[in-house]
Amino acid sequence: MRVHFIAIGGSAMHNLAIAMHKKGYKVSGSDDEIFEPSKGRLAKLGLLPSKEGWNAELITKELDSVILGMHARADNPELLKAKELGLKIFSYPEYIYEETKNKTRVVIGGSHGKTTITAMILHALHFHKMDCDYLVGAQLEGFDTMVKLSKEAPIAVIEGDEYLSSPIDRRPKFHLYQPNIAILSGIAWDHINVFPTFDNYVEQFRVFCGLIRPGGALVYCEMDEEVRKLGEAVKDIKQLPYGIPEHSIENGITYLHHAKNKIPLAVFGEHNLMNLKGAMLVCRELGMSEEDFCKAATSFKGAARRLELVARNEQTAVYKDFAHSPSKLKATTQAVKKQFPKRKLIACMELHTFSSLNESFLAEYDGSMALADEAIVYFNPHTIEHKKLKPITEEQVKKAFGGTNVKIFTDSSALKENLLGMNFKEKTLLMMSSGTFDGIDLKELGEKVTKG
Repeated sequence: MRVHFIAIGGSAMHNLAIAMHKKGYKVSGSDDEIFEPSKGRLAKLGLLPSKEGWNAELITKELDSVILGMHARADNPELLKAKELGLKIFSYPEYIYEETKNKTRVVIGGSHGKTTITAMILHALHFHKMDCDYLVGAQLEGFDTMVKLSKEAPIAVIEGDEYLSSPIDRRPKFHLYQPNIAILSGIAWDHINVFPTFDNYVEQFRVFCGLIRPGGALVYCEMDEEVRKLGEAVKDIKQLPYGIPEHSIENGITYLHHAKNKIPLAVFGEHNLMNLKGAMLVCRELGMSEEDFCKAATSFKGAARRLELVARNEQTAVYKDFAHSPSKLKATTQAVKKQFPKRKLIACMELHTFSSLNESFLAEYDGSMALADEAIVYFNPHTIEHKKLKPITEEQVKKAFGGTNVKIFTDSSALKENLLGMNFKEKTLLMMSSGTFDGIDLKELGEKVTKG
């Protein structure tokens, strides 16, 4: 099989290319820009394009499939050539389905928690040596790639993103997987550039629930009102609601209570406990006992950048998290505050996504970091300009977050200097962003804070 990737350098695309290479397919690809770690990983396997840019001559009748990434545009010369030759053109979610259509597909959907739940399920399956294929949105400990596709595995575990599939396919990715077992973790309005109203956004999840295969199962978080309504409305599908499992926190360690046992966890927070319960129900549907799931859960350390410990000493700890939307900020700040109730919490987040930097969406952040003793919000005006959005002011942002505990920064050097000037004795620092705070090295920052 010969497969060509248009925009091979993307996070999901380069992982899929590697997976197909390992499966024995002949893989080629192109892109107009490829950054690390994609560049190095592709080069190591001989998959890195010889030069950057698009080349229609790479598209020939000998190709069995062309996979189109979101980074490409609808007028891409390679795409136009593929159409001209009548080749099979797939978005990467379409291709994932094509490769897993004869397997039991588990699809994890929701505005938040997708990567963590997927990671929890994969960790448990891996722990008990249950073979599976997978697609996950972060690099996981113990897994070489973010995508695995094989001939042998009977199960495919897929993180189901609700964003668009490709430049020529405007369907949300998770509409294409047709799950046998689905999980829905929560609904909080996001991607307003694609889903302009909350009702329009919720509709995508209603469609997702309707695509579960006959006789399948829907595991859903009953603590979320919108999710509960969708879960209770499904027909001819097994309904498996979940909430916050019984637990306790002792000396900074969270224990899951199950069958009269207290299982120590490396992760914490009510949102992660709900994620764990949802993952347990999925694994139960796959034939794993709850007892066996708990044996695996105690060694789960979390997915990359999901409440990831950066540095700590006896008096302080520094965490980083991917949180950027209002619901994620609330859940993450609450988790850290409850885990360390005697310490003050310094919570710092970056407005980086299209939605978060949109003037009309800012009000959604009201109270999202209210539990922090000191809240810091960073944004770069140049990022707003790059995304071609209307400028926002520091005053607008402070008002949107709605609290006297909020400080605003628009210069990353000033932000870093401010943090390093703080006394972190009996305090916890939480850094939240889907970006990089414009180049702040969080590992270096954490080391300086904990040595300070």
